[in-house]
Amino acid sequence: MEDNPKKLGIRRITRDFPPAHFLFKVEAFSLLAKTGVEKYESDAFEASGYKWRLSLYPNGDNKSNGNGFISLYLVIEETENLPLTWEVNVSFRLFVLDQIRDKYLTIEDGDGAVKRFHWMKIEWGFAQLISLDSFNDTCNGYLVGDCCIFGAEVFPLARNCKWECLSMIKQPEDNTIIFKMDHFSKLDRKYYESSVHTIGDSKWKLTVYPRGNVKFKGKALSVFLELVEANKLPPKRKVYAEYKLRVRNQMNDNHMEFSVERWFSATSVNWGFPQFMTLKVLHDPSKGYIVCDSLIVEAEINLVSQVKRFS
Repeated sequence: MEDNPKKLGIRRITRDFPPAHFLFKVEAFSLLAKTGVEKYESDAFEASGYKWRLSLYPNGDNKSNGNGFISLYLVIEETENLPLTWEVNVSFRLFVLDQIRDKYLTIEDGDGAVKRFHWMKIEWGFAQLISLDSFNDTCNGYLVGDCCIFGAEVFPLARNCKWECLSMIKQPEDNTIIFKMDHFSKLDRKYYESSVHTIGDSKWKLTVYPRGNVKFKGKALSVFLELVEANKLPPKRKVYAEYKLRVRNQMNDNHMEFSVERWFSATSVNWGFPQFMTLKVLHDPSKGYIVCDSLIVEAEINLVSQVKRFS
């Protein structure tokens, strides 16, 4: 008599061809069962690049409601050789040979669920693989001449999952770009750029127009923070920054500064102020912004987004 094929969400079908990876024959099964051994583990076998073994409970795995059944599990082996965060996702089937009809009873999850092996879960299988009544019934062909044959086939799924982690980094290390512009009165180019600084995982620089840009040309100092190599960002990627643009007062702490919150992208690579401060205020000696013909412009990034990708 066959077990109910729908019991516990387990699918049981028969097929002609043997399992792809492992066969395990037990001779004198009744004597094995009488030894009182809780489980017997086969030697390891290899399937799809991993080592496995079968764990057989001849009298059932009582801890998992297997009383009155044969219990059989697939166990992954040699995990100490795998990476620290290892996991192996597999689809597997277990088998019992019907030696009279030369067909294999195939047992698998009814929903075809993929099982995840990892350091906290190194075995999967069936506590109620087949009832002892059905197994011991010679008409079914599972136990013939006190011999039986179990089997397994294991098909790991290629794990191509990619991880992306977005972090919002508050007060990142080395978060200030200091751009000292010496001989400021003699600067004659339209704009000047600071050296590139890496803050978070992005590269940044300051762009300063000593005499202003666009409609504020000749009227104001223009200051911008730029995301360097923004054109190399993946499509749709954005980088967030909360920052202060500052012209340092070199006589006291009365700096001229403005705060900005901005998402940068390939289509929005810089952001700042075309009219950061008037040239009249900037060049007033009493204000302390230009001292010894030097101007100090800063960008202080206090919060920045960072993306890490993992395989």
